[in-house]
Amino acid sequence: MTAEETGSHARELDVTDREQVRSVFADVAEEFGGIQILCSNAGVFPQATLDELDDEKWNRMFDINTRSTFVVVQEVLPYMRRERYGRIVITTSITGSHTGYPGWSHYGASKAAQQGFLRGAALEIARDGITINGVLPGNILTEGLKAQGEEYLAQMARGIPALRLGDPRDIGNAATFLATREAGYITGQTLVIDGGQILPESPEAILPPHED
Repeated sequence: MTAEETGSHARELDVTDREQVRSVFADVAEEFGGIQILCSNAGVFPQATLDELDDEKWNRMFDINTRSTFVVVQEVLPYMRRERYGRIVITTSITGSHTGYPGWSHYGASKAAQQGFLRGAALEIARDGITINGVLPGNILTEGLKAQGEEYLAQMARGIPALRLGDPRDIGNAATFLATREAGYITGQTLVIDGGQILPESPEAILPPHED
């Protein structure tokens, strides 16, 4: 399905470049008469162990995952404050705030930082009629994950109480709700979408009940 078929309008930009963000937001606001909804969804997750990490890898992770969130939120606020209405949804992760994973300590740190940012921001902008919330995906069947192979995916799914990996639409549906007027009394919150992945105390907790 193409952008033309869905009525979508696309812009290409580097979300770490404030001037590009500012220019694109101005164009969008002029074309559509304002900006009421922002979904901050940019992110990278290259693996690196503690021994492999260096300043460049750490800073790149935070630049794209965390600083870009700050930039796009700050640049969109004037448009939302003008209308005294806005919905901001940040795609973050269960990694960092709820779980950890070897090789992704820098990723987890960048995502936990996003969540700290959105909670503080929520207190500052609530009086302007603007909400800001986060969606926290678990293991979602993206193209990048598919590349790991069927055996890896099957093993991963067995560790999730729902016994399946998430569909990207699971995340989209949650973000869509948080972007509605009906979600106007929800702000500073993080919604976990993981099929129950973080709930078990141990792997045995998701096994079928034992029958005597």
